Parts: sequence; structure tokens; C-alpha cells
Amino acid sequence: MSSDSRFTKQSLPYKMAAVLAITMCIACILWNIEAPTRLGFAVLTEQYMSFQLGLSITIAFILFDKNGTIKSRLNVPDLILATVGFVVLMYAALDFSDLLRNQSYRPPAITVIGTVVVVLVMEGIRRIVGKALFIIVSFFLIYALFADKVPGALIGKALSPVRLVQYAGFDPSAVFSSPLAVGTTIVLLFVLFGGLLFAAGGGAFFTDLAMAATGRSRGGSAKISIVASALFGSISGSAVSNVVTTGVVTIPLMQKGGFSKTDAGAIEAIASTGGQLTPPIMGAAAFLMAEYLNVSYMAVAAAAILPAIFYYFSVFLQVDLIAARDNITMVKGDTLNTREVLKKGWHFVIPFVVLLVALFWLDYNPQESALLASLVIILVGYLRGYCGNYLSIKKLTDVFIQTGISMVNLILILAAAGFIIGILNITGLGFALTLMLVNVVGDHLILLLLTSALICIFLGMGMPTSGVYVLLATLVAPSLVESGINPMAAHMFILYFGMMSMLTPPVAIAAFAAATIAKSDAISTGWASMRIGWAAYVIPLIFITTPTILLDGSALQIFIDIIKTTIGLASICIGIVGYLESHLKYKLRILFITLGAGCFPIGMITNNYWTNVNTLFCIISLTLAVFLIKTGRKTKNNRRK
Repeated sequence: MSSDSRFTKQSLPYKMAAVLAITMCIACILWNIEAPTRLGFAVLTEQYMSFQLGLSITIAFILFDKNGTIKSRLNVPDLILATVGFVVLMYAALDFSDLLRNQSYRPPAITVIGTVVVVLVMEGIRRIVGKALFIIVSFFLIYALFADKVPGALIGKALSPVRLVQYAGFDPSAVFSSPLAVGTTIVLLFVLFGGLLFAAGGGAFFTDLAMAATGRSRGGSAKISIVASALFGSISGSAVSNVVTTGVVTIPLMQKGGFSKTDAGAIEAIASTGGQLTPPIMGAAAFLMAEYLNVSYMAVAAAAILPAIFYYFSVFLQVDLIAARDNITMVKGDTLNTREVLKKGWHFVIPFVVLLVALFWLDYNPQESALLASLVIILVGYLRGYCGNYLSIKKLTDVFIQTGISMVNLILILAAAGFIIGILNITGLGFALTLMLVNVVGDHLILLLLTSALICIFLGMGMPTSGVYVLLATLVAPSLVESGINPMAAHMFILYFGMMSMLTPPVAIAAFAAATIAKSDAISTGWASMRIGWAAYVIPLIFITTPTILLDGSALQIFIDIIKTTIGLASICIGIVGYLESHLKYKLRILFITLGAGCFPIGMITNNYWTNVNTLFCIISLTLAVFLIKTGRKTKNNRRK
């Protein structure tokens, strides 16, 4: 909510939205502590989802105008739409079990509910999320009406308009399916957890800790950005909000330290986007992935560890080399002391310890763990502040309000994704799309992966992490799994390339947000983000053909592939930056890049024992040669002096 908009916290739309947002959070907490059951009420999950969707739709039309701008006053048409959405969804929440029992008879009530849900969710998507997703979902809705007239392999079972709205807007296999359930029960709690952490001063603590840990090294200002954004990004659930939150501090710091405007914006965008791929929370996408794959959350978090480490290793190394190449030294002025920062803010470690112990040791489910960790944050935030920043009743209320409002666009996205899921299932389009993609590329795995990667980047469209994942898990992942790719690798693949839409022009919404803060050219910042964040485009190709990178294999093989990947990444980083103790000529840079690529354990290309051994030997020899040449030149210069 920008300060330059017409929005004020005293406006009627905000006050109404605030009440509904607080209600969303309280309802989520009550649901997860099983309050209805403890009070003797039998409540279906669909009833709870209908209630939360109704609140979200109401907030969307009360608070946002037709252009997605926050209002300062109500208008009659939007108030009518909000009222209709609220009344209809509350009725559905109250009477869902009877409606579900009579669904086969297709009563008029279900037609009304379905029509209202489809129309208002689509309009809410257009207003808040953007036209791109609106167009995509509209395509599927229109397809469902004319599926029997589509030529070729994509022909399907057509639905009448009445049957379409009844199914898409009401059925538990469509709008009220697992994505909306996970979003309203788990993701909301983790957004609340992140909000509480930062309201208690956790954001300032992590930024100070990053500054203390890395500020004294060369290029320390950029390393601060990487560490701080990685810590925040895993919790935030949105690369863009991460950029805006941490970037206002880190981007000016990088520019002051000597990095160009373009590189400063790019580094922040890359670090913030990588946070969405970093365990334990992964922007809440980890919990959705566990649901889709029907595996434990621990399995997803474990699989994501090495790829995330490789991602940040490559970025960190490039920043260090850029700093050396451009003579960018440590952060100027007084730098913080790690011990002092930890002394002031050690209590922020407690909620994370509680979260991890609950998830991995006590085997609590994600929502129970998030609730427990949130309670701990509230306790430590009240008892012990950070630099005078304590939690208060007012701050707690604001966190509930901002959590509810920030969840509106995600809940609408998940509802729209439910439309797509339902249409793919009932028309047979899901099977047809998978079959067509597999048949088109045949046995050419590289072509399938490249095609899928482009589709993921295109469909990512700058949506929140959870929304990106759900959409791609529905449309792209099945074709990868059908072609024989490990399901975990396939879903990690789509998550990585879906998030790369945040960095890849012409969308590159995280890079554009960073460019705004850095006052740099948006497209140039996007290209710089691709250059510095290049590893994120390669790592998925490695783990999709080499499952050891996802910790699937023997300990020895995992260790060997870690060494290969690390050396390959380092070699390419040296070639891209063009610096290793001295500036490298283009021929040497190309040689480093080529050897680095040959070192990767990509099963379909380079995973040959002798190829990898020879490449490793060449990289080590080349690196030593560069160092020896540089050392020899220094010795000669010293003798002349």
C-alpha cells in the first residue's frame, strides 16, 4: 500500500477491509486448533474455504477499484458486488453439506453460487493480479464451452454454461480443491508468522546480522543484501515484497559501496527471488508441493537444500569477483559487530528453533508448527524488543490486518487455479495436453525441458510463489512426470523456472521493482539479473537428470556430484565475471565457461566419469596457471621497483 495513493487508514474502505482481514486470520487460527470440533460442531473443509473465499472477495471489491488501486471511498457498484459475494459465499459456507448432497440434481442454488464465484473471482483477478492471468483462466473457461469443437488432439468434452459454473464455481474438485485448502489453512499462517517476526523487529535484526557478518569483506554491501534477502525471502512468500522490504536498505547501501545502479538492483532481485527456493519454508510453496506429491514436508525441504546452496554460492562468488574486479572494498563507516547484534536480538532465533523442532523433531504438521512459532514470537516480542522495537497490541492488530489483506490476491489466484484444475479434469484437457507435449518432443528430453522451462517462465507472470507453483503443477508438471522424470525433480524444476519469471525480461517483476528503487533502467536490470543469476537456469537441468543433487542416492555419489557441481559453478562464474586475480581475456573466459559446463553432472550430456575427471583436471590446471602467471608478474614488477 503505497503512501502516495489516496488510501488512508481512516477511510471507510480500509476500516471495513481491516475487520474482514482480522476475521480471516482469527478464523484460520480457530480452524487449525480444531475449535469447531472441540465445541461439538461438524464443519466441512469446504465450508471453511467458502467462508475465507467470501471474505477475500468482499475485501477485493471494498478496497480495490476497477484499476486495482486502493480506494479512499466506497462506490455503489463495488459495494453491491462485495455484498453479493459475501452473502452468497456465507450461505454456501452454512449450507454446503446439503448443497453437496443434492449436487447431482443440479439445484438452482448451486448455479447461483457457481456463477457468483466464477464472475467475482475473475473480476478480482483482473483487478488485483493482472490481465495476464485473467486471460489465461478465461481461455480455459471458454475452452470448456467449446471443447468438442476443438480440432486435433485437444478435443474434449464440452460443458453447457450452467454445468460449467456449477462445476468450476462449486465442486470440491475445482474451486474448493487442495490448492485453496492449503492456501487458507497453511500459507496464511506462515504469512502471519513472517508478519509477526518483522513487526517485532526481526527484519532489522536479520539485516543488521547480515551487515555484521559480511560488511567487512570486499563487496560487503552486496553480500549483506544476499544474506538478508535470503533470510527474509524464505518467509515472505513473494519475491517482489521481499525486494521492496529489504531493497530500500540494501540497494542504496550497494550503490554507496561502489556497485553500479544496474548491478545493485539485479543483486537484490536475485537474492530476494532465491529466498523463495530456500528451505525451510520456500515462500510456503514447500507445503503445496508436499500436498501435490503426497510426501512429507521434510522430504521436500531436504530435496531443496543443495539446489538452494548452489544458487547462493554462485551469486556470492560472482559478487566477490565483481568487487575484486571493480575495486569495491568493505562497507565504509561504522560496521556492526556480530556479537553485539546477537546479544541484542538472540531471542529471534528462538521462534525458528521452535519451528524447525516442531516440523522435523516433534513431527507436527506445518500449521501446528507455524502456530506454535507465532505464539513464541508474540511472547518474545512483548518481553524483549530489538533496538527499542517491541510488539504491542496495536502492532499485533496491524499484522493481522496486513496478513489478511495480503492474502486476498493469493486466495483469488488459488481459486482461479481451481477453475483450471477442474476444467482439465472434466474435459479431459489435462491428459490431452500432457500427451500432446510428450508426442511433440518425442524422446528428446532436452527439448521437453527447454519447452517446459519457457512455458514456466511465461506463466509465472510475477505472481506470488504459491500461486506460481499451483498453476505450473497443474499445467506443466504432469507432462514431465509422464515422460519418466522423477516427480520430485519435475516439481522442483517447475518451481525454479516459475520463479525465474521474476528475473527474466519482459516480465521480470522482481527486477523491475528493484530497478525502481535503484533508479536504473528496468530492462537493463532484468538482463543483469539473468547474467548474475544464471545458475538458476542451469541447476534444474542438473537435478532433473542427476537425482543425487536432490539427496536421492548413495552418500558417496552425492558427495562426488556436489564436488563436480561446485567446481563447475565456480569455473563459469569466473568466466562470466572475467576476473581471477586479474582481468581475463575473452578466450580465457570462454575456456572457463566451457570447462565449467563440461564439469556438471548432467546425465544426458556430461555425466561420464572420464569426461568429468578430465574437465576437473583442466579447470584446476587452468586456475593454477592463471595464479602462477599473476604471481610471476607481481614478482617481476617488485624486482623492477
